[in-house]
Amino acid sequence: MDTFSPEIAPKIVAHRGNAPGFAENTAAAFENALAMPIHGVECDVRFSRDGVVMVQHDATVDRTSDGTGRLADLTAAQLRSLNVGTTSLPQRMMTLEELLEMVLAAGDRHLYLEIKSPALRNQRLEEEVVRCLTRHALQEDPRIHVISFSHSAMRRIARLAPRLDRWYLRRDRELDHNPGDLLFSRPRGLGLSIEAARRSPRLVDARGLPTYLWTVNDRAGMKFAESLGVDVLATDRPDVALELFFPEAPVLAKENAGEPGKL
Repeated sequence: MDTFSPEIAPKIVAHRGNAPGFAENTAAAFENALAMPIHGVECDVRFSRDGVVMVQHDATVDRTSDGTGRLADLTAAQLRSLNVGTTSLPQRMMTLEELLEMVLAAGDRHLYLEIKSPALRNQRLEEEVVRCLTRHALQEDPRIHVISFSHSAMRRIARLAPRLDRWYLRRDRELDHNPGDLLFSRPRGLGLSIEAARRSPRLVDARGLPTYLWTVNDRAGMKFAESLGVDVLATDRPDVALELFFPEAPVLAKENAGEPGKL
């Protein structure tokens, strides 16, 4: 087996709480991931029609649930009536409040919280995200990192919670139109996709800020990330990353014999 130094290996983050056998962004997935000896988990948040911050990646619920429709058109109660898990392991859509409680209970685990919402609603969403964090005394906690593809979101979060960690995610197409990699906000970390990093490895550490690479799901990609000195690696296969980087670490993840989670 290849050997890696734990001192320089990337920090492992379970992307949407994912691991084989669990549906993304669900309580079962996050519970499984938070039981692993990894750095933390990543989630996505959007606004329900009645202004509740929900943990969901897509703008619609069609792919991730047994329902249909735009999340922004449904109330929190309607969203929580859907099954976002599997047939054998049904799950309700989580609120951000519920996930924060899980992360707090996990002790030293970190949360990478991605703002995902139509631009016109972002300001309200970001305000409510900060309120949720403040209710849990997490608005200055180093375990919480807000991540976003929006410089506007980064600036608003900086205004609402100046000491909250902020990481800007660069879209692949943005790099074509912004070859100088100019930043229009002042993030404290930068993200890049594995595909973009393979095309332009120099961008990984171009600004001297902490680096976040997504979504790295195989050993070759993980080795590549380690070779570039990536700080945080987001993956749907935290089990593979643990085996590669920390073969001596105890894997405490729960087994789920049900059908594979939706990807």
